[in-house]
Amino acid sequence: MLETGIKGKIELTVTTDKCAGAVGSGELDVFATPAMIALIEETCWKSVAPYLEPGEGTVGTALNVRHVAATPVGLTVTCETELTLVDCRRLVFDVRVFDPFGLVGEGTHERFVIQYEKFMKKVDEKRNRQNA
Repeated sequence: MLETGIKGKIELTVTTDKCAGAVGSGELDVFATPAMIALIEETCWKSVAPYLEPGEGTVGTALNVRHVAATPVGLTVTCETELTLVDCRRLVFDVRVFDPFGLVGEGTHERFVIQYEKFMKKVDEKRNRQNA
């Protein structure tokens, strides 16, 4: 059962494929904002996955984060999340990302609980309209 207070934590080492130059968000070899966002989303969905019913998952729907410090290649970043609101299928998380020297990013992330089969049916319908 989904309840507020569920926490998540994932660590990763910054590699060149996670840098701004590699993901198209800039030219520098520092941890990219899109890579930070992907880490936030992964940490959130993995934190609540064990509490969902079979056939359910979550999808990201909103993100409000600040990237406040640069992290160079080779350092480890840690994302910590906490589920702070459960409103029917809507989930809101507080998120923070750190490196060994302090805060890298912070904000909120919203996800919705979906039924995979129903969700993919809508995706397939859209694909079929596009190919018609």
